[in-house]
Amino acid sequence: MVERESENVAARYARRRAAGVGGRYSMGDAAVLAAVQERQRTLRWLLCKHARVPLDELCVLEVGCGGGGNLLELLRMGVAPENIVANELLPERVAMARRFLPEAITLHEGDATEMQIADATFDIVYQSTVFTSLLDDAFQQKLASCMWRWVRPGGGVLWYDFVFDNPRNPDVRGVPVKRIQFLFPEGRIHTRRVTLAPPISRVVCKVHPGLYSWFNVLPLLRTHVLCWIGKDQ
Repeated sequence: MVERESENVAARYARRRAAGVGGRYSMGDAAVLAAVQERQRTLRWLLCKHARVPLDELCVLEVGCGGGGNLLELLRMGVAPENIVANELLPERVAMARRFLPEAITLHEGDATEMQIADATFDIVYQSTVFTSLLDDAFQQKLASCMWRWVRPGGGVLWYDFVFDNPRNPDVRGVPVKRIQFLFPEGRIHTRRVTLAPPISRVVCKVHPGLYSWFNVLPLLRTHVLCWIGKDQ
């Protein structure tokens, strides 16, 4: 049910912590680092192409910011901390983000759909691997509708997530591009396929990190999309 989905998400992440899955995403891993660097390059390209104002003037909200890693990337690109608002459901991740992020960033804890934010407040509303953890279709639609309302005309939703189901993890579900189009029917969607499939990248990067780029040349081996979902002025 929609009203319980945030509780279900918290329970799913608790299972992931108990299983020790989080360690797979350490930047000390060559495969993780290669994927992050690829995404950063594509992200900067999308922002330069679609953002209507300079990076240091953008107003940004991230839904599900985790420990703040994505926001640190935006800060390095030039987004001003006082122009950033972040949301995170899980208290332990909120505490981590608060340790690493500048105090000028506003941080909200809890269900993003319950935030009291005026319409058309942000140039960019960003989500990264949030929707694949939402298994309730109605909750996905509720959150997408909130995100769309918060975007200013001329701005956009910035989306990074995977498109395929993971047969080893029943707590996530791929979100294909057709689903993104359904969630944001008024948006102009520009997608880039990114991220070499993690099972492949872990193997090839153990041989040599440079092999990531060679295998990633094949679009069929990429599991995620990075999207700009633009709102017309």
